[in-house]
Amino acid sequence: MPSNSERIDRMTGPVVVEQKRKKIWGMHSNVFFMGITSLLTDIGSELIFTFVPLVLINILNASSTMVGVVGGISESADSFLRIFSGWLSDKVGNRKLPAVLGYSISAIVKPLMLIANSWGAVAGIRFGDRVGKGVRTASRDALIADSAGSGERGRAFGLHRAMDTSGAVIGLIIAAIIVYLIPGDGLHLDAQAYRWMVVAGVIPSALAVLVLAVFVHEKRKQAVVRDTSGSVQKTTPFTLQFKLFLVVMALFTLGNSSDFFLILRAQNVDVPLLQVVLMLVLFNLTYSVIAMPMGILSDKLGRKRVIALGWLVYGLAYLGLALATDIWQIWLLFALYGIYYGVCEGVAKAFVADLVPVERRGTAYGLYNGIVGIMVLPASLIAGILWDKAGPSSTFYFGAGLALLAMVGMTLFIKERRA
Repeated sequence: MPSNSERIDRMTGPVVVEQKRKKIWGMHSNVFFMGITSLLTDIGSELIFTFVPLVLINILNASSTMVGVVGGISESADSFLRIFSGWLSDKVGNRKLPAVLGYSISAIVKPLMLIANSWGAVAGIRFGDRVGKGVRTASRDALIADSAGSGERGRAFGLHRAMDTSGAVIGLIIAAIIVYLIPGDGLHLDAQAYRWMVVAGVIPSALAVLVLAVFVHEKRKQAVVRDTSGSVQKTTPFTLQFKLFLVVMALFTLGNSSDFFLILRAQNVDVPLLQVVLMLVLFNLTYSVIAMPMGILSDKLGRKRVIALGWLVYGLAYLGLALATDIWQIWLLFALYGIYYGVCEGVAKAFVADLVPVERRGTAYGLYNGIVGIMVLPASLIAGILWDKAGPSSTFYFGAGLALLAMVGMTLFIKERRA
């Protein structure tokens, strides 16, 4: 006759059978090493892909609309893959394999930027990089959520975002050194400087795959879940609250175009290239410092209010970018934009885990990341068209307005729930 604990296990869902591992910084070792993987990947990505809009405008003579097309395609290319890979990780019970595959794809295509000589080639390489991200993202996020208890998810995702963004800071500092040593005309990106950025970005991207493959361990789960009669349980449906959250996120993201446009806005205000790079360092440093405290705060106060606060900050930053005329204002607004990222990015992912059953987290993260990615394409197209037809300010007015609507929707229609 089964014991009480065995009967409970059969009713409550997948059972984690992994042996206990030593914690690092108070968190499961998976959280730490996924953070190291993201840190190394972001060093390479910031060096190679952050300056794509300047490569297109300064080196390849493309239009702002083409920047929007490349930015939208690159951010949306992985969307359907995120949905599929998340579902697949739930189906086969394996999070690590898709993550390793995705990081490997991105590492392989990055060196190809050395030979890109048209906006189409840039778009194709960026597409390949995003395919890698699409394969890995949902599984990575589900692996982090699986490795953290419900009372520490905000902290876990905050730590991951902080380490990820620390990599961006390191990558941008290296980029700043390269721009200082190979300055060009001071305002525009020099082709030789960019080639050195690509070379410098390839090594950490390869190391990231090695760290993930060696140090991150699968959170193994029972293959099937049975109720007290021995029958296999049906898949738990997603809640209405999760579906409403996806709708509100889609509305917000429609006004959240590619960050390429922030870089173009800085150049539009005649910010010297070296200062643009340092502004990006400030943005990522602010993001990194804010992310973990905001995650911990959301563990205590709830995710909903923290996310709504972050969207308010975003709206103020975009409104400021619409009105900015001086370089010092752009400095301030890049820092404010970093605060938005630090407040929202990790907390939103922790909120997804709160809203869905554990056995469907991979699918949920696939849907969340997929919908956000899909909406970036129309958002970036709209931003590019507004920029060309009505001026740079219109792009940011549009984003600020949709952020306000999303904040109202979040406040009125979404309720807290802890898994």
